[in-house]
Amino acid sequence: MPVITTIDDLKQIYKRRVPKMFYDYAETGSWTEQTFIENSADFQELYFRQKIAVNMEGRSTETTMIGHPVSMPVALAPVGLTGMQCADGEIKAARAAERFGVPFTLSTMSICSIEDVAEHTDKPFWFQVYTLKDDDFMRRLMERAKAANCAALIITVDLQMLGQRHKDLKNGLSAPPKLTLKSVADMITRVSWGLEMLGTKRRFFGNIVGHAKGVSDASSLGSWTAEAFDQSLDWKRIGQLIEMWDGKVILKGILDAADAVKAAELGADAIVVSNHGGRQLDGASSSIRMLSHIVDTVGHKTEVLFDSGIRSGQDVLKAIALGAKGTMIGRAYTYGLGANGEKGVTDALKIIHKELDTTMGLCGRTLIRDVDQDILIIPDGFHRK
Repeated sequence: MPVITTIDDLKQIYKRRVPKMFYDYAETGSWTEQTFIENSADFQELYFRQKIAVNMEGRSTETTMIGHPVSMPVALAPVGLTGMQCADGEIKAARAAERFGVPFTLSTMSICSIEDVAEHTDKPFWFQVYTLKDDDFMRRLMERAKAANCAALIITVDLQMLGQRHKDLKNGLSAPPKLTLKSVADMITRVSWGLEMLGTKRRFFGNIVGHAKGVSDASSLGSWTAEAFDQSLDWKRIGQLIEMWDGKVILKGILDAADAVKAAELGADAIVVSNHGGRQLDGASSSIRMLSHIVDTVGHKTEVLFDSGIRSGQDVLKAIALGAKGTMIGRAYTYGLGANGEKGVTDALKIIHKELDTTMGLCGRTLIRDVDQDILIIPDGFHRK
């Protein structure tokens, strides 16, 4: 194993180890991928203000996210198909997050089920749901999450319909993968991945197959998915979903200040400024450009978290400086998981923490809660409304 010093190092190993269809699933955006690309690129327009002759001893990145203590302001975002990037991937990522002291979020579209992850972890994790039409399935899904002692519910509000991701269609993405000449030719070159997959029983969508009406196996999943998402979603329906959950609720997928106001009025404990990692509306603004205005608008009413584009601890620090109370990483930990399982996720978290801690100190701050926009040099016109 080469020396790992950056998230990109993990990405390169991940690309070699995992079948192309699953690498492309993570490393792609919708349509032209403009928003996907700009999510990360726009961070580079923000510069740090270097400080000297400041006591940098006693630094701490510890803080809270929705009242939960965390070792740094980072949570693992909900990522679908994680158990296809690495056998039992959700379990491994959850254990790594738990040991590092940051929240893990399980996606509804996970391979390992809620019960699987709960059985293999000791602390509560977060659970994510979509705005689906089937109330019976939604209620039972939330009941299962409550039984697993999930500490918060994330409702993804920016997926009323799927944005088109060209690579997924061309690759014939599915879980488990369909055995075509092309896919088999690719998978036989990923020996370690294949051997691990043969050793696990978890190869389907564990929260859906056998739980959603009419979905008894993978063959019926496609038609269910096509009909499940609620294209008629409105704020009344979002309010109903919030009421189904007796606990902390986070609305993920807010990119407009007016929508943020409505989310706060509904009583969301937190919102996540996010464009779904550039996987939904291509041509939308990068999340980082929208963050400051949304914080100014609702930061006094609800906790504002940030998602989309983070690939380093420096990116985390920039989002915190612009007012976010915490951040979420998806691709960054997925690279680690695909590269080296649970250890790879831990490596990703260590890299981000070290970059965050060192950069914070060089900017003259010792406590993450004291970080603000003064540590940044922000170009005119960077923020959008």
